[in-house]
Amino acid sequence: MLDSTVGPQLRRARAAVFTVFALNGFLLALWVVHIPVITDRTGVAKSTLGTFILMLAGAGIIGMRIAGPLADRFGSRTLVGAAAAITALTVIGPGLATGPIALAVALACFGFGNGALDVSMNTQAVHVERAYGRPIMSAFHALFSGGGFLGSVLGAAAQRADWDVRLTLGVSSVVCLVLTAALLPLLLRDTAASDLADAPADAAPAPQPQSTTGWGRVPERTRKVMALALIAFVLLLCEGAAADWSALQVREHLDADESTAALAFAAFSFTMTAGRLATDRIAGTFGRVAVVRYGSLICALGLGLVIVSPWIPLTLLGWALCGIGLSGGIPQIFTTAGNLGSSTAATDMSRVFSLGYLGLLAGPAVIGWLTALVPLTTALAAPLVLLLLCSWQAGVVAPPKSRVSA
Repeated sequence: MLDSTVGPQLRRARAAVFTVFALNGFLLALWVVHIPVITDRTGVAKSTLGTFILMLAGAGIIGMRIAGPLADRFGSRTLVGAAAAITALTVIGPGLATGPIALAVALACFGFGNGALDVSMNTQAVHVERAYGRPIMSAFHALFSGGGFLGSVLGAAAQRADWDVRLTLGVSSVVCLVLTAALLPLLLRDTAASDLADAPADAAPAPQPQSTTGWGRVPERTRKVMALALIAFVLLLCEGAAADWSALQVREHLDADESTAALAFAAFSFTMTAGRLATDRIAGTFGRVAVVRYGSLICALGLGLVIVSPWIPLTLLGWALCGIGLSGGIPQIFTTAGNLGSSTAATDMSRVFSLGYLGLLAGPAVIGWLTALVPLTTALAAPLVLLLLCSWQAGVVAPPKSRVSA
C-alpha cells in the first residue's frame, strides 16, 4: 500500500536503496557458496583460508573508514555508485585466482569494496529515511538478508548445473554493474534528501556542549558515537556468536545429529529476517530505545533458555528468540549515528560500522577462546551479560528531543 504523503521521487529512491542492499547481500553470498570450489582451484588450506577471510574483513574496515569522509564530501549517492561498481567488479577476482597470493589480493579488493558499500548505502538509507519522516531502516537490512538468500540459491543452482565459477561470477558482475548504473540516478543527492524531508525532530544535529575536565572534554557527539559503536560491537558480537556456534552447541550439548543441529541456525536466521521486516513498524510505535532495550532482553532470554534447556525444541526456541531480539537493534544504531550531524553523517557511521564489524568477527573467536576453559554452552553466558549491559544503555539511541524521557 503506497503512502499518499510520500512523493514518487522518494518512493523511487527507497526502491533503489532496497535494490542496492539486496545486491550487496547477493554478491557476498556468491563468494560464500563458492568457497569450496575456489579453495580447490587455488590449493588453499582451511587454516590459510581463515587468515584470508580475516584479511578480507580487515580490508572491509579500511574501506569503511575511507568511505565515510568521502561520502560526506562528495555525497553518498556518488559513493554508492563507486563502491557498488568496485564490489561488482572485484567479486570476479576470487574466481579468477589460481594460487594463494592471487586469492589473497582478490579477497582484499573485494573486502575493501564491500566495506565502502556498507557505509555509503547505509548513509543513503539514512537520507531516505529522514525524508520519509518515519522508521524504514530495518526493511533495508531485511533486503540485504533477502539478497543473500537469493545469491546462495542461484549460486547453488549454478554449481548443480556445472557452471564454471568464473562464468557464474562474471555474469553476476555484469548484471550488478548494469543494475548499479540504472539505479544511480534514482538515489537521492544528500542536499535533495534535506529538501524533501519535513525536518523530523531526530534529524536535527544534537547540541555539542563542551566540558572542561576529564572525560567531559570530549564533545557530546563524539561520546555518543563511541557509545553507539560499543553497543553495535556487542550486538554484532552476539550475532556472530549465534551464527557460528548455534548448530555446534545443539549437537554437543544435546547430542543431536547434524541435520537437527542445523535447525538452530535456521531458526535464528528465519526470525532475524522476519524481525527486520517488522521492526520499522515497532520502532515507529514504541521508539528506537524500546527496540534496542527489549530486543537485547529478548536475546538474553533466548541465550538463557539455550544454556539451561535439556530439550531440543526448547533450545531451538531459544535460538529463535535470539534472532528476534537481535533483528532490530543494529538498524536503530545506524539511524541514530546517521542523524547526529548532517555534515558528518557518513563519517560517524563509518566509525560505528568499523567497531561493530570487529564485534561480528570477535564473537566467534571469543566464544572459541572461552571453550578452552568452560563448555560451549556455559561460554554463552558471556554474550548474555553483555546484552544486559546493552539493554541498560539503550537510551543512547534516543532522538535528541526525547533523550530526557528515555
